[in-house]
Amino acid sequence: MQRPGWGKTCPKGQNHHLLPPWPLCLCWSRKAREKAPKEKARQPALHQRRQGPTDEAQMAAAAALARLEQKQPRARGPTSQDSIRNQVRKELEAEATVRGSPVAPGTNEPRLRHFCPQVPGPKEEDSTQLPVSGVYFTCPLTGATLRRDQRDTHIKEAILLHFSTNPVAASIMKIHTFNRDQDKVKLAVDTIAKYLDNIHLHPEEEKYQRIKLHNKVFQERITCLEGTQEFFEAIGFQKMLLPVPDQEGAEEEFYVLSEAARAQPQNLVQHREQLLAGEPVRAQLDRQLRVFRPSPLASHFNLPGDFFSLTAEELKREQRLRADAVERLSVLRTKAMREKEEQRDLRKYNYTVLRVRLPDGCLLQGTFYARERLSALYEFIRGALQSDWLPFELLASGGQKLVEDENVALNECGLVPSALLTFSWDAAVVEDIRAAGAELDSSILKPELLEAIEQLS
Repeated sequence: MQRPGWGKTCPKGQNHHLLPPWPLCLCWSRKAREKAPKEKARQPALHQRRQGPTDEAQMAAAAALARLEQKQPRARGPTSQDSIRNQVRKELEAEATVRGSPVAPGTNEPRLRHFCPQVPGPKEEDSTQLPVSGVYFTCPLTGATLRRDQRDTHIKEAILLHFSTNPVAASIMKIHTFNRDQDKVKLAVDTIAKYLDNIHLHPEEEKYQRIKLHNKVFQERITCLEGTQEFFEAIGFQKMLLPVPDQEGAEEEFYVLSEAARAQPQNLVQHREQLLAGEPVRAQLDRQLRVFRPSPLASHFNLPGDFFSLTAEELKREQRLRADAVERLSVLRTKAMREKEEQRDLRKYNYTVLRVRLPDGCLLQGTFYARERLSALYEFIRGALQSDWLPFELLASGGQKLVEDENVALNECGLVPSALLTFSWDAAVVEDIRAAGAELDSSILKPELLEAIEQLS
């Protein structure tokens, strides 16, 4: 039985077997292929029933589409968390359709084909087993590990609990932490320090031992801030009603320094210095140091939504940037202008996950602020090395050599929201060690880190 399309004559006049289901032969020249549509239009249509593609052809087409997807550059993703999730869901559904296994709406199967982060859906029970499960912080007062939405509340509670043990220190922490406007905090702190200076310099003058609470300066600079009342009471001031001179029966409320506090003026000097040196209590970013065995998935990152969600302030900034987009499109931009805009885009990430591939193939992973300096990354790596005194080098993707510079941030080097770096010992130092008849230790990381090594999945 003759197959459809076989035995037809090609444009070169030769009788070849044509490949179904297309009426083409392998000897067609490029010129013939270009003319084919026009010639086909003049020929009567052939009403032949075409056969559907076989299972093998469908599998080959799916593989070709997957390879094509790998080669095509991914467009810049949306900025909001919801739009990112929608974009990922659409791509997954399209890919699942090609594979013949549709993805149910709302699900989010992670793809690790590209060197870019994917935003996961709702966390499952075993989300802690992910290479990056979220952004976490450590409370400097309690040592507790906190999520982003827990840190502010936990720190406030820890400061309030501190009043029972050290009320002066707790009130100073409250002044610097609970009040967001640092300019107002500095003005209040300087004013309080001036009150205490006057007491120290004029210990015998009664007028410096008391402060009128309804004084305009005191109200505008001090009373309006949280923690100031607790500070005055903690260092020895007491609220008292005192008579108003020349006004019979009238009284005003004052802070009056107690006799016990007057007897120990050195304590007031110490409290003043503590207040001036105080700083806001902020949760510290948890590096989440982890070590993985050598893995072909080293460059694959599956980041949670914490790395993409924007605060209200960041959303406003994103709106302003988009408002300027129309004007930028109408102006001829120089290379410097384009590079500046690229750097601005990188600033929308607050955090980044960095992996360092060591000479033995093991992977060292940590979480950083996107605006941290390269020196913080070098310090993090040294803290994990056995020979932390040996100089080393770091290479980013594309062979870019990173230099330990205090003035360069991670996002300025393009290391956001994730990156894989390659570690190597300084070549000159290695040669000197070998020339001396010694060898570098084959185990690079500290033993306690190797004991907790994991499998990257």
